Amino acid sequence: MTVDTLVLGYLDNNCYILSNNNKCLIIDPSDNGNVILNAIENKELLGILITHRHPDHIGALDYILNKTNTKVLDSEEGFHDVGPFKFQVINTPGHTPDSKTFYFYEENIMFTGDFIFRDTIGRTDLPGGDMDVMYESINNIKKFNDCKIMPGHGESTTLNYEKENNIFFK
Repeated sequence: MTVDTLVLGYLDNNCYILSNNNKCLIIDPSDNGNVILNAIENKELLGILITHRHPDHIGALDYILNKTNTKVLDSEEGFHDVGPFKFQVINTPGHTPDSKTFYFYEENIMFTGDFIFRDTIGRTDLPGGDMDVMYESINNIKKFNDCKIMPGHGESTTLNYEKENNIFFK
């Protein structure tokens, strides 16, 4: 699986395109639908995954749904197979009640949206945010072995780095 990152929109969101054997998934189509569609040209789009529904993460969602024959994939907690992609959906509320983390366990990569960033976490002071619930999600994610973390904004990190350096993981 290859992962391409498009930094889009007014908040520099990371929109991820996961590709495997000419099939692809989009995670968080934040903005600039034409840029996203150009990036997946000549690939079969199997679906879209949404980490949470803040406008900066779904700005191009309706545009892409209208221009393609695809859908938002079921994000029920548990294990899923979509074409060549195998992943676990983990509920990680705190930033929003609907926050999800997508763990592609064969590649050992987590896509965390605004749950975890390098050296920090997502805001909990917006409507629906809850710091106590965020700490429960952090404690749940700390049970996983080291993996690469691809956040909704900014640079990637690793779970071990966050366990050792992120004050919210202490």
